[in-house]
Amino acid sequence: MRSQAFELPGSEPRSPLIAATAHSLPEQAHALARARAFAEPLLATEALDTGENTLAHADAVAAILRAIGGSEAMQAACYLVYTCAHLNKPQETIAKAFGESYAELAVETTKLVQVQRQASAAQQAALRAGTGVPMAQTAAAQTENVRKMLLAFSRDLRVVLLRLASRLQTLRYFAASKQLPPPGLADESLNVFAPLANRLGIWEIKWEMEDLSFRFLEPDTYKQIARLLDEKRIEREAYVVQLRERLESELRAQGIAAQVQGRPKHIYSIVKKMRGKSLDFAHVYDVRALRIIVHSVPDCYAALSWVHSQFAPVTEEFDDYIAKPKPNGYQSLHTIVRDAEGRPIEIQIRTQAMHEHAEHGVAAHWAYKEAGSKGYAGVTADRAYDAKIAVLRQLLAWERDLSGPQQAQGVFEDRIYVLTPDAAIVELPQGATAVDFAYSVHTNLGHRCRGARVDGAMVPLNTPLKNGQTVEIVAAKEGGPSRDWLNTELGFIASPRARSKVRAWFNAQAAHETIARGREAVEKLLQREGRTAVKLDDLAAQLGFSSAEALFEVVGKDEFSLRSIEAVLRPPEPPAATDEQALLKKFKGEAGNRGGVLVVGVDSLLTQLAKCCKPAPPDEIRGFVTRGKGVSVHRADCVNLRQLVAQHGERVIEVQWGRPKGGEAPVYPVDVSVEASDRQGLLRDVLEIFAKEKLNVVGAQTQTVKGVAWMTLTVEIADSNRLGKVLATVAALPGVRTARRR
Repeated sequence: MRSQAFELPGSEPRSPLIAATAHSLPEQAHALARARAFAEPLLATEALDTGENTLAHADAVAAILRAIGGSEAMQAACYLVYTCAHLNKPQETIAKAFGESYAELAVETTKLVQVQRQASAAQQAALRAGTGVPMAQTAAAQTENVRKMLLAFSRDLRVVLLRLASRLQTLRYFAASKQLPPPGLADESLNVFAPLANRLGIWEIKWEMEDLSFRFLEPDTYKQIARLLDEKRIEREAYVVQLRERLESELRAQGIAAQVQGRPKHIYSIVKKMRGKSLDFAHVYDVRALRIIVHSVPDCYAALSWVHSQFAPVTEEFDDYIAKPKPNGYQSLHTIVRDAEGRPIEIQIRTQAMHEHAEHGVAAHWAYKEAGSKGYAGVTADRAYDAKIAVLRQLLAWERDLSGPQQAQGVFEDRIYVLTPDAAIVELPQGATAVDFAYSVHTNLGHRCRGARVDGAMVPLNTPLKNGQTVEIVAAKEGGPSRDWLNTELGFIASPRARSKVRAWFNAQAAHETIARGREAVEKLLQREGRTAVKLDDLAAQLGFSSAEALFEVVGKDEFSLRSIEAVLRPPEPPAATDEQALLKKFKGEAGNRGGVLVVGVDSLLTQLAKCCKPAPPDEIRGFVTRGKGVSVHRADCVNLRQLVAQHGERVIEVQWGRPKGGEAPVYPVDVSVEASDRQGLLRDVLEIFAKEKLNVVGAQTQTVKGVAWMTLTVEIADSNRLGKVLATVAALPGVRTARRR
């Protein structure tokens, strides 16, 4: 039987102030030996999916943790996490033997491993299926997924160290066995895990992980640099030993107790420097490198002064990281000097405390973290608290490095990461529910959400989700959200996005109901008036609305009177047919003029101007013989006239404007429609323009709906051609949208 290889993760996220000590592993007598003895019969014959023996992997991880300062309790924990796959009830079994804290760490670790394996498998399946996604994009997405999951579960320093140690051992195994790692593992190690180790200042893991990853990613370049380093290795090492002894002796003579060490060379850092500064191998300064460790900060600067007095410093290559530490807390003096033969030497100068931090980073604070809030072994609670804050700051900085500062705010307090059934990672606020999840995936899925399965089990929709859970939504074919979801006391929604989507749905429903109510009222009116053939958009335009729906909305809200619609709709009242015949007979053969209108071919026929379109010279006009009221004169483009022609075309007669026989020309009332953004003084400004043009306004109706003002003005004119110029002036007023004749 083969168990699955995995990276070692962590527990559920906690608040930032207690995150660094959450689930601290209690010190137990002989915990390490007991944990290994517990795991050995389960793991001794098992292999990870990499091919490495599971027990051997756990032994190696424990050794790495020990080297960077991990406690015996944490070393013990690394055995227990691998036993979960071989226990029927891992939580209960481990808790009984070692305590709840160990059990929770082991179980949560296993759960995260399964999540990461599922996400990785989904990415590989997408590649094999040939979905058209470029390889680089798919790899980048997978790297981002791993980073998110790593950050989400890494609220506890022990979790971070377990993960880094496990990944480092996986790389060591492939290097030792001369095998290629699975696709993406080396790239993920270089771009996710090594930057995390760098941010935490754990240099031992960082350098080795970078070199091993680079060895798999660019084997030819790796071998080339390794060969160049090896060519003059004996000569270089002899020189470094001689130089080290000289520095120690002469610094001691200056009263500075110093320990001088040679520094191992890391191939990846050499390649980065060569590429970053466009240097060849011969000009990489730190191939010959020494480290001076002294007792105090003043000794650091005294040693620096002596070194610069004995060698020629390269001034542009000096860095003071003591006065200005690196973001991850690293402190040291860096200088490059040349000896008498011009050979460059890089020298680092630091205190012992700085050296411990440089080698182990936040792992150097491990004892403080394990002390909890009370402290022990001379470690005060204040120092323990400082250590916790240091860890959190570095994890936050790592997130900022990868995501940008705008995305890193509040990353620990308010985010969780859950998965879809297809292993896509969904980021949600802390306390989010299945409803938030559904709206995050798709708005329509949120509207139709009726239930949820979390890790395969049905749960109430207001159940808060946790990191790493897989969520599946049970949705109806159609429908909408529940109003209960907006009740904050019921806890159905935590994300502002989901809440706004639910509100928008109900607002849209209310608008639909209002429009439907207005449509029903308008259609009933049209039925009563016998005008069901009227086009609703034309009717809305006549009334000054942009669309029929805009008209229905204000009618549905009781903000627009149906009487205004009746005034537009009502046609001339029909008299008896005998009246029409009498009129035609009475005036036949006479030529007459009434109100300035000459009716061609009918003698002295009674005429009247139609109120629906209010014609005025020189409008093109048509006459319609009514029953009992003579001839109604319409504008040729009148909507009502078109309907009359369609029903009674035989009654249409030719008419034209007559010429006045002296005196002033008669005036005719016409209607003008103005639409504008409502403001103070709007009506006054409009009326002033008509007054300046000496046009008499004999009637005005105004109405304001949602900040939009509609005006209908009745103006007396003798010539409608003048009206175009006046309306253009009105349209130029501030806020006026349209000004037209009705």
